[in-house]
Amino acid sequence: MSLAAWTYGLRKSRNALSPPPLRGRVCAAACLFAAVAGALPAPALAQQRPAPARQGTKPPEKEKEPPPPAEPPAPPYDRDLMRLSEIIGSLAFLRGLCGAPDAPEWPTRMTALLDAEGSTPARRDRLAGAYNRGYRGYSLTYRICTPAANEAAVRYIAEGERLSHALAGRFGG
Repeated sequence: MSLAAWTYGLRKSRNALSPPPLRGRVCAAACLFAAVAGALPAPALAQQRPAPARQGTKPPEKEKEPPPPAEPPAPPYDRDLMRLSEIIGSLAFLRGLCGAPDAPEWPTRMTALLDAEGSTPARRDRLAGAYNRGYRGYSLTYRICTPAANEAAVRYIAEGERLSHALAGRFGG
């Protein structure tokens, strides 16, 4: 329908805002859609690639590694031992920073503790992590030896001594 015919329809209708009747338009649009849809080629089934045939055999699976053995439960003194590892790490840094004569002994003591108590790799990692936490905690704070660093080292030696005596008294060793 042309613009002139549509405006003529507006003049003839009672309501100037209503559009002209759509009966003819809807039918024409439906016929056009059907013609276009019918004219489109159907998907060519012969041109599609066939799906690969599934064979009854599966590809050989790699030998699965056995799961790691379950970690034994932590001993009752584990928390105290982790604290002792952290203290040794703190002392390794502080005593080395202040040039104490016993500075090289602290990493050696931690190695001995790892050898004695690091029964599984995960346990060794936890003990070493506690040592590193203690070492890093003071390495971020102190760059030079100060009276506060000496005082912290003295307090850690006293706490470590108490912990080691308590562990040996309660759990033997």
